[in-house]
Amino acid sequence: MDPRLVILSRGPRLYSTKRLAEEAEKVGWAVRILDPLKLTVVVDEKGGRIFHRGWPVECEAVIPRIGYSVTRRGVAIVRQFEQMGVIVLNHSHSIIQSRDKLLASQLMADAGVPVPITAHVAAKEDTNRAISRAGGVPCVVKTTEGTQGSGVFLAHSEHQVHQLVNQMLERGMKPLVQQYIQESHGKDIRVLVVGGKVAAAMRRRAVGNEFRSNFHLGGKVERVHLSEEQTRVALSAANVLEMDIAGVDMLESRDGPLVLEVNSSPGLEGIEGASGVNVAGAVARHLNNSLEARRSHDRIEAEITLLSELDGQFLTE
Repeated sequence: MDPRLVILSRGPRLYSTKRLAEEAEKVGWAVRILDPLKLTVVVDEKGGRIFHRGWPVECEAVIPRIGYSVTRRGVAIVRQFEQMGVIVLNHSHSIIQSRDKLLASQLMADAGVPVPITAHVAAKEDTNRAISRAGGVPCVVKTTEGTQGSGVFLAHSEHQVHQLVNQMLERGMKPLVQQYIQESHGKDIRVLVVGGKVAAAMRRRAVGNEFRSNFHLGGKVERVHLSEEQTRVALSAANVLEMDIAGVDMLESRDGPLVLEVNSSPGLEGIEGASGVNVAGAVARHLNNSLEARRSHDRIEAEITLLSELDGQFLTE
């Protein structure tokens, strides 16, 4: 029987979801695309199980494509799959860490991964201190959570910074004031890391007066050749956040690459088009490798158990 893969996605027709399903099927997986909001977790004396429309969901692997708006519910589903012993790309704790931009920056900085200077503002009285630590204005003001460039602003004056920070605090958000890298204005590099290896990379450029380079905001993409340092930094960032699949966004500063953020559900359309690389195929191959490693581990465990039982019988006799 073909191994079974569940792709957790609210958009079965989205480019990335379709590509992952297509490539997984090509290498022998039976694929189901399930909306995480339509799955139910049941915990009883048998442990936890996941149901879809009343039927238990059974599989060997899961690829979460969890959007920011459903992070909490989606992570709960992912965690249950983990507890069931299923191969999961990426794990629940990796998704949580990457979604909190402050936490991700803290973890990476502690591990020696270069990041832009970032200050968390807990109260409006801290704003001036945060601006100073970030190198003054202009600077970037963003929320700790957001995707595809949402909640990210370039402030050109201290007055603008105070306005943005106050608005975020009033809405219960956690604002960050971040160093502005002038030489990287309107551009960045997205690196797709799969299974601890760089699968593809592209440079993104903003259009017009927009300083955010996100593909979904109309940014232009182009192939890029990574330097050894950029490769090392991207791999280190993915490793620190323990991700099997990671979209690492880096700024090109005068002092070298700086990791802006790491995406646990990176889009594939822009980077496959720009790089000409079959990234979804790389994910499928990594999935097969993970399955084979799991099966080898299970065989070894079974052999150890059998030997232990035989030793016990010998000693008894």
